[in-house]
Amino acid sequence: MVGGETGAVVAVEAAIANAIKASGVLVRLERADFEVLLRKADKPLVVHAHGGVFSERHKYLMSYKGFAFFAKTVEPLLMPSGAEVVAAKTIWMPQ
Repeated sequence: MVGGETGAVVAVEAAIANAIKASGVLVRLERADFEVLLRKADKPLVVHAHGGVFSERHKYLMSYKGFAFFAKTVEPLLMPSGAEVVAAKTIWMPQ
């Protein structure tokens, strides 16, 4: 990963973390519902991380109309045309 991309990941994660702190809302969705929002959003910015200790999972985070949406999938999602994907090492979600 190039240094500029690392800075972008940090900035996106910080912005989403601040939005969650401010609103207190993080919406967890099933894969199909997350895909519906992806297609509704105009040029969505999506943070994606994959990995896992016991089984590989893909984690996705995006903002839509002021809310932060999160989904965890076994298979990677197909991104719509115009989507900007930021590759993150990890995505941590508060429990």
